[in-house]
Amino acid sequence: MNKFSSTTLPFTSNDVSTEKYSDTKDTLYRSVEIEVRSGEPAVLRSYEWFASYAAKQLGITIGKCWAPPKAHHNRLTLLKSIHIYKKHRVQYEIRTYFRHMTYERLTESTLETFLEYIQRNVPEGVAVKVTKKSVFSVPPYVKTLVHNEA
Repeated sequence: MNKFSSTTLPFTSNDVSTEKYSDTKDTLYRSVEIEVRSGEPAVLRSYEWFASYAAKQLGITIGKCWAPPKAHHNRLTLLKSIHIYKKHRVQYEIRTYFRHMTYERLTESTLETFLEYIQRNVPEGVAVKVTKKSVFSVPPYVKTLVHNEA
């Protein structure tokens, strides 16, 4: 006797679910800025190329891509010995490089697809920060106030 046997049930019309599209509107984003940071500038340049290529394939408008001229330096000075010899010290330095990429005029569905794709392919040691700027319509009470003042 097979423990893994499966049985199929006959098809009934009650099992069919009709999927209807929702009437909610897709949120529009004026721009999305993605900031990536890492300890290696070559990795950031490569990731910028990857994200820009993915955006081109999805038909996303690429804005400004830039990097600050200098890295952020974090220096830490410690004593060599844990007990004495205060004049013998060791200095450690951590350099963090940044890269900023701006993408313009996106819908919410396109943005979700794009972000999921590029965030799944983030290299090791790279941090990603996403800032979204959405577009909203002017509320009706503000329109009436502006119309009454004019």
